[in-house]
Amino acid sequence: MSTSLQDELTAHLRVVPDFPRPGIRFQDVSPLLQDGTAFRRTVDGLAAWAERLHPTVVAGIESRGFLFGAPLAERLGVGFVPIRKSGKLPWKTYRESYRLEYGEGELEVHQDAAGPGDRVVLVDDLLATGGTAAASLVLLRRLGAETVGCGFVVELDGLDGRSRLHGVEVHALVRVPA
Repeated sequence: MSTSLQDELTAHLRVVPDFPRPGIRFQDVSPLLQDGTAFRRTVDGLAAWAERLHPTVVAGIESRGFLFGAPLAERLGVGFVPIRKSGKLPWKTYRESYRLEYGEGELEVHQDAAGPGDRVVLVDDLLATGGTAAASLVLLRRLGAETVGCGFVVELDGLDGRSRLHGVEVHALVRVPA
């Protein structure tokens, strides 16, 4: 990752203090999404990393992972798999509970979303403690797919989220202090 791209993307992040609860410094990617050039360069950066992993599928974690994962899948010419919050998918699903820095939740994926032989790149906007991404990896493994990488726009340093993503390459375009 070039320093100029890191600087450009960092300039398009907004820190929102005390959201969604006191003590959390929320990294808001909305300004990045609002700038067409910065958004394109973000997807370009993820694509440059992901291409060499030869994925057959991109999976995005609800909801901001959809915003980066879907255009990445289109760019790579592969399918897209949504990993959603519980109760949002209309077909047979697998479900996994997780904890994050400010709560708990459940994620689901369609049982036929991917399978043996699929090489998955998992995408989200932010890696913090790694709970959401780790739960997503469990779901993808349950499908029989191989997750070959986890890509994030932002990683919060000091929370050690990547340690929860055992055996999978982790890439972040920008690293900022927690």
